[in-house]
Amino acid sequence: MKLLAGKKAVILGIANERSIAYSIAKLFKDEGAELGLTYVNEALGKRVIPLSEELGAKFVIPMDVTVDGDYENLKKVVEKEFGHVDILIHSLAFANGEDLKKPFIETSREGFAQAMDISAYSLMKLCNTLKDSFSEEASVLAMTYHGSVKIVKNYNLMGVAKAALECITRYLSIDLGERKVRINCISAGPIRTLAASGIPGFRDILKDVEERSPLKRNVTQDDVANTAVYLASRLSSGVTGQVIYVDSGHSQVAL
Repeated sequence: MKLLAGKKAVILGIANERSIAYSIAKLFKDEGAELGLTYVNEALGKRVIPLSEELGAKFVIPMDVTVDGDYENLKKVVEKEFGHVDILIHSLAFANGEDLKKPFIETSREGFAQAMDISAYSLMKLCNTLKDSFSEEASVLAMTYHGSVKIVKNYNLMGVAKAALECITRYLSIDLGERKVRINCISAGPIRTLAASGIPGFRDILKDVEERSPLKRNVTQDDVANTAVYLASRLSSGVTGQVIYVDSGHSQVAL
């Protein structure tokens, strides 16, 4: 039997076929889930809408997490097309490129607020908006990175935003737990995605994982998707408030 048979999954964060969120969506479909997708703007919509057709998504709608009205629209569409939500995937983050290029101490007030709003607060807002739509034993997943707890060169502001995301996950586990809903983070190793391309020196990070991780390789989008299926299914029925690493063991190697 398929692990996600009949489950209804809402996925935010697909940018193209190299996105972690796309690989998750594809494997979710293979495991029997129905999909609902979002895209942030018209430019990305030109990429995501064809992918949604390929994936057989029930719906695909614009969703800008900085716009309150888009949350309410998402809720209306979910209620109309799905009735409820079994799985929510938060696979999005943003920091101004100029802020990432500067020393962290020079981060602008506006850039800091924007990164926290999109990368961290949006998870809380999504869960609050959809709280009455979650089925019992629903699962929420957010994507994070080891730069949240260790210094990673040039990750800077995004590391702080991911730290906030992980902390939000822990506190949401209490509020959502009262509804029997689980929430966890996947901390993926570095992967060549559109988002990663904005991090200076990213190739050096990939090289370090290949050389120093126990598995001596970088992880793939499919590695992350496999763990997402586990966390979205009943196989992880007792797991919540956790950060699960999928990084070839790199986070366990001493500097």
